[in-house]
Amino acid sequence: MDHYFSPKIVSLLELASRVIETEVAPRAADVDARCEWPAHSMRAFARAGLMGLQVPSELGGHGQGLMGLSVLTEAIARACPSSALCFGMHCVGTAVIAAKATPYHKERYLLPIAQGRHITTLSLSESGTGAHFYLPSTRLTEQADCYVVDGNKQFTTNGGHADSYVMSVAPAAGEGAQSGDFSCLLVDADTQGLKWQEPWAGFGMRGNSSRGVRLDGSRVPKPNLLGEKGDQLWYVFEVIAPFFLMAMAGTYLGIAHAAVEATGQHLRSRRFSHTGESLADVDALQARYAAMWIALEKTRGLLREAAARGDAAHPDALSYILACKADAGDTAVQLTNEAMTLCGGMAYRENSRLAQMLRDARASHVMAPTTDLLKLWLGRALLGVPLL
Repeated sequence: MDHYFSPKIVSLLELASRVIETEVAPRAADVDARCEWPAHSMRAFARAGLMGLQVPSELGGHGQGLMGLSVLTEAIARACPSSALCFGMHCVGTAVIAAKATPYHKERYLLPIAQGRHITTLSLSESGTGAHFYLPSTRLTEQADCYVVDGNKQFTTNGGHADSYVMSVAPAAGEGAQSGDFSCLLVDADTQGLKWQEPWAGFGMRGNSSRGVRLDGSRVPKPNLLGEKGDQLWYVFEVIAPFFLMAMAGTYLGIAHAAVEATGQHLRSRRFSHTGESLADVDALQARYAAMWIALEKTRGLLREAAARGDAAHPDALSYILACKADAGDTAVQLTNEAMTLCGGMAYRENSRLAQMLRDARASHVMAPTTDLLKLWLGRALLGVPLL
């Protein structure tokens, strides 16, 4: 077992592994083929008590940080990347709620999450700002008894299935708005004026229900504001970025691990009929497989170190965390591509498992913050230049 893991993480991983084996893995192919939101996975995680991973222990959750989150998303993604993404985004949303939770947030959201009765998620992206998820156009207007929200969100994982959505909203003109200001607001699924757009039908991550949503005069109770108005930079770099990036890094590391496993199985089992020799006996394939393993373990080492530094509030943790999703995405694409080559014609069958891995891995580069943006931020952080 990894020396980074606490006894609590070991216990959670063992529990999650049983759920993955019995509930998640058997239906993973159907999730991809049918573009189906993995309700069965989320129900299984809830029954196992895993949905409260980021809920504080005093509220009945597991009180885990970045290590626990990245380890579980990695394990889930080895079987079903869409399930890992859906679970991971729920956990990230939970972490944002928990970061500055009021008694109201604890009672209405965190307790039900810990009890497996509530799914939440992030809803930050917008088509107009692309990868710059921290520049929302969705507007928040304050009234005497509520906030009124107008705008459009895109690529909301768990869209149409979650019970609440952590949304980024900017103050409307005349509300003291300054460029770059935004707040985080909890929007319940039954909020009036909330209208979901067409169902998700993606090239990869086909089960994550990454849908657009329109808010038209949606009235949200004032207690649903997270933190103080304008808490944007604190939430982005202290909560949203670390938890989101580590959840996604774990997911793409899981895909890369699955590609290496599938390649090894193919090389060991495939034999030449005229000699009886297996592919595993071929020198060139041995060397290429070794290179795959090295790339996987280098990325795993970076991810573990980043999670450990983040959980310990190490002063340079952010640089490691920024690097994780970019590196895990690069590694996942590299290793799924190599797996397609080494596994030959078997991999190119329509909807083969390796083809699914390749499609899912590709999502890493376009999911905000994109790989290019993360490397830009990392370079700025290392050079002492402001990130934004």
